[in-house]
Order: sequence, then structure tokens, then C-alpha cells
Amino acid sequence: MRSSLAALRAVLSCLVVLLAFARPAFAHEVRPAYLEIVETAPAEFDVTWKQPVLDGRRLKLDPVFPEACTKTHERATSAGGTLLLRWHIACDLVSGEIRIDGLDRTLTDVFVRLHRLDGNSTGVVLRPGHTVLDLTVPSGAPAATYFRIGVEHILFGWDHLLFVLGMVLLVRPSQLLLTLTAFTVAHSITLAAASLAGITLPGPPVEITIAMSIALLGAEAIHRIQGRMTLSQRIPWAIAFGFGLIHGFGFAGALAEIGLPKGAKVLALLLFNLGVEAGQVMFVTAVLALAWIFYRLASQRMVLARTVLAYFIGIMGSYWAIARIAHGFFT
Repeated sequence: MRSSLAALRAVLSCLVVLLAFARPAFAHEVRPAYLEIVETAPAEFDVTWKQPVLDGRRLKLDPVFPEACTKTHERATSAGGTLLLRWHIACDLVSGEIRIDGLDRTLTDVFVRLHRLDGNSTGVVLRPGHTVLDLTVPSGAPAATYFRIGVEHILFGWDHLLFVLGMVLLVRPSQLLLTLTAFTVAHSITLAAASLAGITLPGPPVEITIAMSIALLGAEAIHRIQGRMTLSQRIPWAIAFGFGLIHGFGFAGALAEIGLPKGAKVLALLLFNLGVEAGQVMFVTAVLALAWIFYRLASQRMVLARTVLAYFIGIMGSYWAIARIAHGFFT
């Protein structure tokens, strides 16, 4: 009786944590923004500004150009979780600076690309600690930057992390490597297909399916704890591969916000994918280390801890699925 009450209290505690984590997990504030400036005639530029929209509200980010620049023909569109602004400016962008107001109060990055008529291009990544592009200083955004974006996307993508945690709870230790490898191969396939071949799926159904996959893993983990054998336990690698294909389209959404650098698309994609895998390995290693420590300190509570985590994963996945369905229905 006491263990049941303890489990109930733990599950209720998970609901409290759910309310705390639901907003940032659904928001993905770490998605990068993108500023593209293309010279169409001498001292004439077309500007494209893409930034994340969180729960229907735009981050307070604003590109600021030198005072001599004149802005015209501004227009705005919105697609899914992205605000897209386009305008024209007239000025000579050879001196002064371009800065992103409000960037220092966020967790996101901004990719800036400046293409000139003479073929010269400037690329840089602006961050909360570095919000200004000095137009007089040559700069570049190496493809290696995509590795860091990949690591951040997995470590701050709470839905992807919970899916991986669900797999760790579901499979036996002997199955873990094969299962995680299947997930990696699958999302690498669809990530490459979306980024290089333009094979995509609509964003909202992908996000809803990802949430449902998390809820399913939570339920399957509970079945395993209760001793009930299911198909997911017999062939977890197949389940991981199937859902990995969908998660790959989710990863591709992060790249769609900024695109891939011209002349280095394959390298940037590879580095982004390696970053995702590095983040995944870091997370799994941390989970296994914590599980070992917990087992050493309180092995008799191990089943309770696994049960609480399984319910937490199921609750979070169900919540995100409902929230994303409602968001798509009412917007």
C-alpha cells in the first residue's frame, strides 16, 4: 500500500514538472534565426529575415542596419513556427555594422549571409554574446558551426530526448546499442532526403507523430516493468527505425530555418548529423551513469524510479500530442 501511495505521489509530482517543462519543450527557442542580404544592383539589397515564432508570438528580435539605409517594400508572411519578413534597402554596406536587437535576451543564434554583386559573400553566426556584424571586418560562418547546432538541437529538444530516454527504459542492455543505431540510421536517411533532395512532410503532422511516439514508448516501458511482453520489446530496433524516419523530418525542420551553405551542403549536413549523434551519446551516457549511481544508492527503489519515468514520458508525449493537435486546429 505504501509503495502504491509513493508511486502515486511521484506521478503527481511528474504532473507538476510537466507544467514547468511543457512550455519550453513546445517552444524550441533554440531554433536559429536567419538573415539573408542579397545585392541586386549597386547599393541595392533584398533582405530576407526568418525567425522562430513561439506559441504564436514572435521573439523580440530585430535586425538593425546602418542609419544611411532606407527600407522599402516591407512584407510579412507566417508559416508554421516561422515569421518571414522581406524588404528592400538602399545603401552601401561596406562600412558600419548590422546588429540584432534583443538577441542578447534569448537562447537562439542568428545566421547572417551577405551576398554581393561581385561574387563576394560574408557569412557569420551572431549569438547572444556577440550580436553585431562589423561590415569592415571579413568574417565567415564555417560549416563546423553546424556541428554545434546539431548538439544544441538534440540537447535542448526535449521531445527527442524523451524519446531516447523511453528507448533506454524499454530495451534490455543487450538490445540498446542495436536499437539506438537503428534510430540513428533512420533519422539520418530522412534528414539527408529532406535537406539534399527536398523530400519533406508537413511540419504539424510530423511534430504530432513525434509526440505520439513518445507517448507510445512510455506505455511500452510500463508494460515491460509490469512483465507484459509486447512487439516493441521483441523487435525494438524495428520500432526505433520506423519512428526514427519521422524524427529525421523533425531534425530537418531545424535545418530548414537556416538552410545549408552553398558549396558545402554535404559537409554541413554531415556535421549537423554528427552533432545530433554527439548530443544523443552525451545524453544516454549521462542517463546510464545516473541509473548506475541510483542503483548503488537505492536499488530497492529502482522499479519505482523506472515506473515514475515511464509515466512521465507517457504523460509528456500525450500532452504534446494534444497541444500540437489543438495548435494546428485553432491556428
